[in-house]
Amino acid sequence: MRESDMTKRTFLITGASKGIGRALSERLAASGHHVVGVARRADDPAFPGTLVPVDLSDRRATDETLRDLTARFSFDGVVNNVGFIRLGRIDEIDIDQLEESFRRNLTPAVQAVQAALPAMREKNWGRVINLSSLTILGVADRTAYAGAKSAISSFTRTWALELAQYGITVNSVAPGPTETEMFRENTPAGSEGERRFLSMIPLKRLGKPDEIAALIAFLLSEDAGFVTGQTLFADGGASIGKAAA
Repeated sequence: MRESDMTKRTFLITGASKGIGRALSERLAASGHHVVGVARRADDPAFPGTLVPVDLSDRRATDETLRDLTARFSFDGVVNNVGFIRLGRIDEIDIDQLEESFRRNLTPAVQAVQAALPAMREKNWGRVINLSSLTILGVADRTAYAGAKSAISSFTRTWALELAQYGITVNSVAPGPTETEMFRENTPAGSEGERRFLSMIPLKRLGKPDEIAALIAFLLSEDAGFVTGQTLFADGGASIGKAAA
């Protein structure tokens, strides 16, 4: 193993207590990295790193928490994993809820990157990973969520251009339907929604959080240093179309 592969990094992960965020935290910690996770609840003594409570929908509280964390840690990368879903077709959408979806999905991502940027610029090395979604390609009932995640993919391309001069890469991972707590809250097992999603996936199964975490971990690594500005789909083939019958 190269010496650079053994460098211990410190990564900030939002929404780190469950699902993909938790799987990624465990994977990075097992590789010797320090994980600083933020989540609404942080009462988990088994978390493989530092877990800090904050309601990321509260902009002021998020700013205060990030100021404290950047004073304590020198971050090498940020994973904007936290997400918020509110379902609804176009004729059902409440405008206040639409604005809430954009605010809760987008504002914390900007705040986290702004907070970590000074340390990454100083090192002339950094990684930013934004969690997008397969829904940006079009899924019914997902106007608010898919709209926000489309913006995340757009952020990725813009930030990649702006930060390349500092040795910082910026990429998105767009998971397909993945067996997480948030997915199950909106798509119960055996539901019509689950059947619809499975019909879209050539591999005919849901993704596993650790499978998505593996891709994110690669993009955080030294080996991914020439990849930037990309949205990579991890979706069992759903983004390429239906398999032959």
